[in-house]
Amino acid sequence: MAVIGIGALTASTAVATAGDARLFKNGRQFAAWLSTVLKQKSSGGKTRLGRIIKQGNTYLRMLLFQGARSAVTSAHRRTDRLSRWIVQLQARVGWYRALVGVANKHARILWAILAKVKA
Repeated sequence: MAVIGIGALTASTAVATAGDARLFKNGRQFAAWLSTVLKQKSSGGKTRLGRIIKQGNTYLRMLLFQGARSAVTSAHRRTDRLSRWIVQLQARVGWYRALVGVANKHARILWAILAKVKA
């Protein structure tokens, strides 16, 4: 809950949904399991990234996107490292893509906390 955009409800839902986060090799696999990464269409050495796939746990994904919306909205008022990254990301790619990026970042942070800190 120390991360901006992740509250008590999101944290408890992540713990209840994921179970043992050490089953995932890394944060990207956890984010893919939650469907916060882009769909890939690759052929002939070219990788094309599509849209967000709507599989996985819809409730936890919705909470991550709501938290991302809160973090992006209030990032310009804070000076921590994550907020500075969010402001730069929003300036570079726009509002909606920044939401997806922040939700993905939150999922990876959740995995790191669940897999590394949990005894």
